[in-house]
Amino acid sequence: MRTTIITPKSFHRGKDNAKLKQLEEKTGRKLYTFSLASGWSCPMAKDCHSKAVVQQDGRRKIVDGKQTQFRCFSATQEARLSVVWNDRWHNFNALRGLSEQQTTKQLHEAFPTDAGIVRVHIGGDFFSPIYFRSWLHVASLHPQTWVYAYTKSLPYWLDNLSYISKIPNLVLTASYGGRCDHLIAEHGLRYSKVVFSKSEARKLRLPIDHDDSHAADPKRRNKSFALLLHGVQPKGSEASEALKALKGEGSYSRS
Repeated sequence: MRTTIITPKSFHRGKDNAKLKQLEEKTGRKLYTFSLASGWSCPMAKDCHSKAVVQQDGRRKIVDGKQTQFRCFSATQEARLSVVWNDRWHNFNALRGLSEQQTTKQLHEAFPTDAGIVRVHIGGDFFSPIYFRSWLHVASLHPQTWVYAYTKSLPYWLDNLSYISKIPNLVLTASYGGRCDHLIAEHGLRYSKVVFSKSEARKLRLPIDHDDSHAADPKRRNKSFALLLHGVQPKGSEASEALKALKGEGSYSRS
């Protein structure tokens, strides 16, 4: 049997950026995050599909997918920061190949006992049905904690609708820009959409979530919203020009 290396340190305090810091201050709940290797653990990503890749000289660079329209800010973090890269690959390698029972056990044992909110994935996504269901079990074991996640792995969500409806502290958001976007409207899933400007959000009649309060609050679990474009974008791209126009608004950088 394979031995995992996951530890309680695999969860991190959610003050890494201004957005999560605001959420914690607004709710008065202690916030933690849990992440995996961006892109590598995102089987259904498309518009934002980017990966940090190790080159022959040992340095890391960003590789965008063939259909990438805007670069994943989390993959950029992994390319720049070794501590982020190491931590997320630590988690990803620890959990791949485990049974549902083993995965649930590892996550439950690592779950912070004082967590008021847990954001599942700053980087990464639900990479398998087993991993997805394990998080459902973990959320149900911690009913006082808001557990929330953005995901493009929509088939896993749809396969577990009945179970999810029984976990009121779990808040899922379908993230537009994946290979299964058609399922969002077909099944009336709550969603988020990255917009390049405030005017685009107004046209879509979507409120902009500036502090993840729309994403995390169970009382809003059926209300969709927009996210302003953020992160370093490919030079000369439409996303790069839109980011300049935003002049830092929507940034996830530390305050």
